[in-house]
This record gives sequence, structure tokens and C-alpha cells, in this order.
Amino acid sequence: MNSVVVRTLFSLFVPGGLVVFTAAVLISFGLPDKSLFALVHIYPYLVAAAGILLGWRFNRSRLIFAMLLLALADRGLLIFSPNIGVASRGIDQTVYNAIGFLLPLNLVFVSRMRERGILTFYGAVRLSIILLQVLGVFLLCRYRGWGLAALVNYSVADENLLSRLPLSLPCLFSFGIAFLSFTVGFIQNESVIENGFFWALLSVFLAFAVGKVGPISTIYLATAGLVLVVSVIETSHSMAFKDELTGLPGRRALEEKLPQLSGNFTVAMVDIDFFKKFNDRYGHEVGDEVLRLVASKLTMVSGGGKAFRYGGEEFTILFPGLNSKAAISHLEGLRKTVERARFVIRGSNRSGKKIEKPKGVRGFRKRVKVTISIGVAERNEKYTFSEQVLTAADKALYRAKKAGRNRTST
Repeated sequence: MNSVVVRTLFSLFVPGGLVVFTAAVLISFGLPDKSLFALVHIYPYLVAAAGILLGWRFNRSRLIFAMLLLALADRGLLIFSPNIGVASRGIDQTVYNAIGFLLPLNLVFVSRMRERGILTFYGAVRLSIILLQVLGVFLLCRYRGWGLAALVNYSVADENLLSRLPLSLPCLFSFGIAFLSFTVGFIQNESVIENGFFWALLSVFLAFAVGKVGPISTIYLATAGLVLVVSVIETSHSMAFKDELTGLPGRRALEEKLPQLSGNFTVAMVDIDFFKKFNDRYGHEVGDEVLRLVASKLTMVSGGGKAFRYGGEEFTILFPGLNSKAAISHLEGLRKTVERARFVIRGSNRSGKKIEKPKGVRGFRKRVKVTISIGVAERNEKYTFSEQVLTAADKALYRAKKAGRNRTST
């Protein structure tokens, strides 16, 4: 199977899918009733506390609002829909379907929010929207003569797979829209948070699909919160070890990787030539675009090399188990690949000079030539520590730039 497909599937199912699958297995097969009732008095509160703490500590207002929505849904079901398992068609069923309709849409709304804090004007507006929905559900049940309750409870009449679910047609439609939204979002971004909301939604769906309000529904709703908590932790870890702009592992990942290497290895320091002048002329947005384009070329280096974003316009390529002579042949191929490439940049002209643009092309576009300089060093009798190898590669890079750039030096 293609490595890209494997990596995508792994990122889809881990960690959110693993958490939900574990909860489903424990509930379905391995969790005795006594343990289930004991867990329901601890588990939701631990998840809520972790969510609030992480949301506050890392300024993740989306996590806090999502935890609030899940908690309100759980309490609302337990208080107002305790008899849903006996096919009630009164207020119990109305509350059940109203929450089942609103919760998926709210999770989509929260996932699309910008992080603008809790104790802010935007936070107050979002909190007000949630509380207005609570009031709306109350009015829906209080004034059933309006006819909205019948609409919320409208069910699939035909005998098919959907009719076997204890959810009304509006609820199923709401879940369908939410699943589609998160699926498209993950395909476009493959972000951990998008993945987390998808699996949290699935856990919410299982809470409603069991058709009985109680410990099981509470555990599934708490599991949805746990998935989001794990996603925030995973995202924070990724931000610490992965460069957001280029998608490459960052300097911290390199610093952790180097001490783990045993035996021979080679380090290459890579610098984009004249990047500061380029950045000053075309602007930082175009400069960022070039950084991403060069990074994409570095990931294709042969010889088992692993590229890292070291900082600024500098990158590092690590060759475990390879001496400098062998690594240079791969690095020269990389340097020539970058030199031959013509990068198409888009942005504003910062030079003050008029640059002609091709007819029929909207906005500013320009093909530019980008070159890189490379300094190489290997671990040997002279450089026994990884820090020494890194320093030697940096000095070699300086020699390459001093000799005229667009070359590899040792």
C-alpha cells in the first residue's frame, strides 16, 4: 500500500478513532454493570476538568465551548429524557430529538470558530448563543401547540435501516451534515483538531444511537470530550516539534533526534541564497511561499535524508548511517533540482518597479530562480558529539556562501 495512503489512514484513526473504538469495545463486551455505574460518576468529571484546564492553559476556547455543549447535552438528556428507552413520545422524546438535532450543528459551529477567548466580547456572544438554544428547547417543550415539536420528532416511516435508529429524521439530517463537514475539512487540512471533531461526533452519534439515556450515553458523550482533549494535546505536541509554515519537523525535533543516533551520520545545513533581499523585494508573504516551495523539494532528497526547518531560511538535512562523501552526491542532486526549478510566486511588488505580468493572469505572478548553499559535516574522530557536527556543518555552509553560493562545501 502507498506510504501516503498509510500515513493518511493512520492520521485519520489515531488518536480519535482509537479512543472511540476502545470505549465502544469496553461498553459492548468488557465492562460489567457495576464498573459502568462507578465509571459514570468519575469519568465525565475528569474529562471535563481536563478539558477546562487545557482550554484555559492553552487558550483553546473551542475546547471549552465544546465541553460545555457536551455537558449540557448530557445533563439535559438525563434530567428531561430519562424514559426515552421505553419509546416515549412526549416531552422526553422532544428533548431527545431537539438535543440530537442541535448538538452536531453546534459542534460544526465550534470547530469553525476562531480562538478569541472566553472572557471576551466574542466569548460572551458565543456563550449567549448556546444559552439561547437551551431556552429554545425549553420553550419547544413548554409550548408544544406551536407545532415545532412534531417537526423535531418527525421520524422515518418506512421499514429500513434508518427507521431502526431512535432518532428523528431532522436529527439524522443534522448528523449527516456534520459528518460531511468534518470529512471534507479533514481531507482539505488533515489537521488533528478536524480529526478530533469527526471522532467526537461519532461518539455523540453512538450516545444517541443506543436509544437509552443513562450511563452508556453519558460515557459516550464524555468520550467525545476526551477525544477533543487528546486532540488538543496532540496539536500542542505537533506545534512544538513541527514547523507550521513548511510542515517539516522543527528545530526541537532535530535536537531530540541527534542524541538518539549511534554510529556514523552526516548533517547538512542548507540556506536559501539571498533570501533577505528576496524577502525585502517581494514581501514576507511571498517569502513564506518560497520557504514552503523549497521545503517541498528538500523532502524529496534521496539517500534516506530527513529534512528539518532549523530557523529563518535555514534547513537541516540529517543522513543517519551515511558518511559525508556518500551524502554529498545526494545533496548535489538536490541542489541542482532546486536550481533547475522555476518557482511561480504570487503577491505584491515591493520593489517600486513595474513588473509586467502575462496577459490573462490575474494578480501578480512571476517566475523566479531560487538557489541554495549547503554545508556538510559528518561524525568522526574529530567531531564526536552531535553539537560539534552541527557546528562544523554550519561553518561549511559559511564557506559555501563565501565562495559564491549555490554550491556544496565540507
